[in-house]
Amino acid sequence: MLNDQLSQPLLSVVVPVYNGGESFRRCLNSLELWAQRAEVIVVSDGESDGSWQVAEAYGAKVIRLPVSKGPANARNVGAGAASSDFILLKEADVEIHPETIEQVCRTFEDASVAALIGSYDDEPGAQNFLSQYKNLFHHYTHQQGREDASTFWGACGAIRKDIFLKVGGFDAGYRQPCIEDIVLGYRLRQACYRIRLCKSIYVKHLKHWTAFSLLRAEIFYRALPWMALLLKLRQTHPHQYRQFSS
Repeated sequence: MLNDQLSQPLLSVVVPVYNGGESFRRCLNSLELWAQRAEVIVVSDGESDGSWQVAEAYGAKVIRLPVSKGPANARNVGAGAASSDFILLKEADVEIHPETIEQVCRTFEDASVAALIGSYDDEPGAQNFLSQYKNLFHHYTHQQGREDASTFWGACGAIRKDIFLKVGGFDAGYRQPCIEDIVLGYRLRQACYRIRLCKSIYVKHLKHWTAFSLLRAEIFYRALPWMALLLKLRQTHPHQYRQFSS
């Protein structure tokens, strides 16, 4: 059981969920190895499929929100309730690897690291072509990235709690899963905090992508919000715009 007789957790794992289904069960299963050492906080974001009951049955600490306000707000709520000084943020359709939490804790032994992000592994959960393409492309991008990162990642990102609160957490104005993690990473870098890309910290993405869901995500949840943010920065903070768009 998750969180059974847990005291002084190594870190707090925050998982927002909205109608998580079978992938959410697999997400929780992957955390059971760390039940005695990590605090698992599930934030039920106004869901209607009973995911909060699944989380309670697993022994997770459950916070129920009556109305869905999006994963950014749910993560903020979960982080605020965390008992540990270190927070691992992950999505409800992501499995962690057995060594993931240990690697996160080891990375934070370096006091200069304020936050870190991991990578999808090279064996996505869904087997259809679009899911394999999308997730493997994401894996490739992170494996080729600079270890001195300039962004954050909500699917597998960890951060010191005091720093998360100091920079204001995620922008809860984003009601869909879009660029709230990118914006958080930008604010961390603007405040001169170090974000490390740890290419050997893996999680498995279980999402089944379809042509419709992929186009909706890429256009409405990524491209358009990003364009709106860049236009706002260009008008209000030209210097920051040049840094963010470079």
